[in-house]
Amino acid sequence: MWSHDAMRLTGLLSWILLFFLIQEYTATSLWDTLATIFNHQALILAVNSSFVDPLLQFETQLNIIESSFKVVFAMPTLKEVRDIGNNESEELDLEELYQTILNIFEDTLLILVSKDLYKLQILKEMAVWMNEDNSYLQHRVLVIICRVLNFASRKAKGYGSVDAPCLGDLAAELSLLCSHTDGSITEQASFGIYHLLCIANCENVNIAEGKLTKCDKTGSYNWLPSLLDTEYLPDILRGDKTKIAQSIGHTLEPSLLTDFVWNLFMRLNSPNPVMVKEAANMLKLTLEFHANKVTMVSKIVNTIYEQLSGNSTHIMKQTMLKVITLLTRTSPKKVIFQLMDYPVPADNTLILMWHAAGNESSVAPYVLKTILLILKGKPGEIQDSFLERRRSSLDATNMMPVAASQALCTLLPVSSYKKAVAQFFPQLLMALMFQLCYSSNTQMDSEDNLIYARDALRVLLNCSGLQQVDLSLKRKNFWKQASQVLFHLHGTYLVAKTLAEHNFPQFPETLHYLYKLSVEGPRRTEEGVITVIFLTELLNKFFRDPFPEEFLVLFRNWVKDSNPAVSKLSLQKIATMAPVINQIESGCSLVLSILDAFYSKDKTVVIRALFTLRRLLNKLDKVTYSSLCTRIATSYFPLMDHTDAGIQSMAIRHFGELLRDMNQYTWMLNTVVLESLVPLILFLEDIETRVVMACKHTLAICALELKWSTFPQFMEHYSFEMVVLNICNNIFISHGSYITDLLSDSLGFLRSSRVYLRRAALILIGYLAVSGRHLLLRDDIEVMLEAVERVLQDEDPLVEELAKITYGLFKKIAHKMTSSVIKQSFRRLFNFIYIKKVKLLYNYNSPGSPTEIKETDNYEEDVEE
Repeated sequence: MWSHDAMRLTGLLSWILLFFLIQEYTATSLWDTLATIFNHQALILAVNSSFVDPLLQFETQLNIIESSFKVVFAMPTLKEVRDIGNNESEELDLEELYQTILNIFEDTLLILVSKDLYKLQILKEMAVWMNEDNSYLQHRVLVIICRVLNFASRKAKGYGSVDAPCLGDLAAELSLLCSHTDGSITEQASFGIYHLLCIANCENVNIAEGKLTKCDKTGSYNWLPSLLDTEYLPDILRGDKTKIAQSIGHTLEPSLLTDFVWNLFMRLNSPNPVMVKEAANMLKLTLEFHANKVTMVSKIVNTIYEQLSGNSTHIMKQTMLKVITLLTRTSPKKVIFQLMDYPVPADNTLILMWHAAGNESSVAPYVLKTILLILKGKPGEIQDSFLERRRSSLDATNMMPVAASQALCTLLPVSSYKKAVAQFFPQLLMALMFQLCYSSNTQMDSEDNLIYARDALRVLLNCSGLQQVDLSLKRKNFWKQASQVLFHLHGTYLVAKTLAEHNFPQFPETLHYLYKLSVEGPRRTEEGVITVIFLTELLNKFFRDPFPEEFLVLFRNWVKDSNPAVSKLSLQKIATMAPVINQIESGCSLVLSILDAFYSKDKTVVIRALFTLRRLLNKLDKVTYSSLCTRIATSYFPLMDHTDAGIQSMAIRHFGELLRDMNQYTWMLNTVVLESLVPLILFLEDIETRVVMACKHTLAICALELKWSTFPQFMEHYSFEMVVLNICNNIFISHGSYITDLLSDSLGFLRSSRVYLRRAALILIGYLAVSGRHLLLRDDIEVMLEAVERVLQDEDPLVEELAKITYGLFKKIAHKMTSSVIKQSFRRLFNFIYIKKVKLLYNYNSPGSPTEIKETDNYEEDVEE
């Protein structure tokens, strides 16, 4: 059903038709146009209802408006229409008909806009249609556009916000006409921009003051005349491109300004050279002042790359490169990230864009910061970080760090970057060293990709006044070998050492940055190694041992680093401090920190820790040594049962050396020595000769510490069982009360996966039980019987035989026990006075010996002492 407005206009159409039917004219085409326009208006208003889907409504109306536009603005000029008349009266009638057609078209637009400012989009489409076909009279179209915008601006004053997303594009269309050679067109375009800006800034209109103001970030104000002061408009906007760009850029919100910029940007492809020139000028002026408000930076940069890669005119090329420069000024991070997102190696187009980005010296620090952020990535790594989330449309493999390294080769030599390069020298140096490591370890399709980090490092040195360092590295053949995997750690050492040799002036800043890296902790293991090497070499050159405390703390922490290479490097450096260990205030903590490395899963770290500790202990003050000896001694115990024979034998020997060092403090170490006896005895049966020899060596020292006078000579000439028998007799004499603890320690070895340890443990348990039987309670016997019973069915026949003998011994001991407390106490006292000399119980020889095991009931004889 038609609306009330449609019915009213239809009645007006009938009256006008009746009026003109009375007149006899030859202007048939005007009548046809009028009829068409009335028909179109009726159709447009018929669907202008809230019951029609908004999208369908707008598309339908736009299509009808386009048809009306082509009919209305294809009419001849007013002068040509007047010439049709035969007299003045006819001319006036024709002019009235002509204006009626224009008014009806304009009224239709006003009705649409009055109900929905979103339909200002139609004006933007009209400007496009006008520019596509020069046969349309631009002045006539612009007059209608200005009138509709004027109406909309007055209507928008009462709105809290305006839904008119076309304002950016429409502003671009109008701005290109503000420099038209026809003054009337320029004036109408200027008025159109003015009204458009009033709509965009409707929330800040101050009618009382008659001004439209909006404060920018600098505190200055953009000034536009009020609707009542339009006589001043030509002096403010018309023909002044700078003021037009400033006003548009200041007033439009970011999304609208982005549309404005994008529209101008796309006009650079226009076949019309005049259009290209005007668009380029307006684009540069806008970005000069308001590039910070543009939101589609990455899209623009990507489009520029595509355009420059094709056939572009000189003016287009220069303008696009200038756009890169201006966008970099306000959005360096967005520009740089986009420029690093292209395949490597970079082509000539991309290098041109890098140069353009480097022309803006004011943002050089921000550009380098962004590149450093990218250089934190690892080439070829599958991304799951912030960078990958940015690059969701790209391949998951991250090659941006390679591109960033190549970009530095272009940007670092730029004169405007000299100050920024000096500011970020340490960060750039270490980032490139890390990238050199990553590149040498990454399998890439092209060997050329491996050289960018190396080339950027050379450029950095030469741009930083370190040409002599570059030459020295060249003489050392560093640059040719830099990309070789096996050379990398040595290459890192060479760079650090060469910098130190030349007393590079950036040393304080570099040292501070290395310390910061060390405290914060590197993200990857490779970085940790490089950091330690660099820091160590610089400290070696510029500091005498011992290092300042804050650096010693780092080396102490690195001992327990998860990266074995870092641990070994720190231990190696700590070892060199042995001559000055007594001058270090925190010497005790430095020594104890080495013990953390004993728990490393890496065998080479443990070995290095053992050597380092021994080297420090050899120089450590005896008083300090004595305060640490118990803790150090017990730290050797876990290593005595290490799976690696080299570590095992070394730990046993070092334990013995510690006992020898501390022979003046025997009273402090008696308990520790007794705790070590079980593993030292059992590992005499080890299949590794070096372990056996280490045990004999250390047991001899233990015997001296415990004052076993007969043991050292005896051990060298008798079998394992005879040695155990001798040790048990000595223990009973000097430390009999400790036998139960030794028994408890021995029981744990019955569950060992190594057969020889289960055999040896059974023998030791048997002798300890017989020697200390008077100290055992019934509950002790029950526990031991249960433990031995578990190996009675051992898979090894010899272990099974030994277990039966030992089980029998415990049974006999249990049988002779009394339940009376008085009798038990008397028995203990009697056994301290009368010691039973134990003879061989097992007749055990290692497998392969001809001697067999024979069980005997007579396992003791009384000897009075």
